[in-house]
Amino acid sequence: MRALYWKEINAFVGNLSGFLILAVFLISIGLMVWVFPDSSVLVYGFADLEPLFVYTPYVFTFLIPAITMKMIAEERKSGTWEILRTSPLGDLAIVLAKFLAAFTLVFVAVLPTLVYYYSIVQLGDPVGNIDHAGFFGSWIGLMLIGAVFVSIGIFASALTSHQIIAFIWGVFMIFLLYFGLTALVQLQVMSSFALLLEELSLSYHYESMSRGVIEAQNIAYFLSITILMLGLTVILIRRK
Repeated sequence: MRALYWKEINAFVGNLSGFLILAVFLISIGLMVWVFPDSSVLVYGFADLEPLFVYTPYVFTFLIPAITMKMIAEERKSGTWEILRTSPLGDLAIVLAKFLAAFTLVFVAVLPTLVYYYSIVQLGDPVGNIDHAGFFGSWIGLMLIGAVFVSIGIFASALTSHQIIAFIWGVFMIFLLYFGLTALVQLQVMSSFALLLEELSLSYHYESMSRGVIEAQNIAYFLSITILMLGLTVILIRRK
């Protein structure tokens, strides 16, 4: 697993497109948090980083499928998947190694945003005037959302041998789970199941953690979805 983990990391960072993906992510988030007048913290005037946590899942919707789209699809297309399947690694170990590699890349991409926290701490009046619990609760929620999105992206990559199709499938499934269910509730479609749909939505649990209260039910929900998607990926590659 360690060898496969580092193989995936090196395949990403050893490619110019990998650095471009991370650069686009950081630039887009930086513009939303500090520059664009509709979301800028400097214009907003309050010592919190709500724009960071509101808009990052939108960027994640495209960033994470771009990271995961070739992890299994490219292996199949290049013919190395058969070699990997005949290695001493089991199917679950292969999926976990790829998941951990992709999650590490997401963590590295989000890590520089801690600089924003330091900046707001220094800009606060008085210095340090920021809801620390709210920030770190939201940041942990962001990592959990990232883990769920990674598991969905790897499942999408297992569906096909074409990277672009895997990317499209990943974006669609993430959009459905994070935005689609909430949209159905707001449009009053299937109103009799409104509460159930809202509680199944990723955004519902993420917004709950953004208040700075880390509840066990929210963590259990994110972990359950992650485990479910990884389990479905293992079943899928065994059937194929």
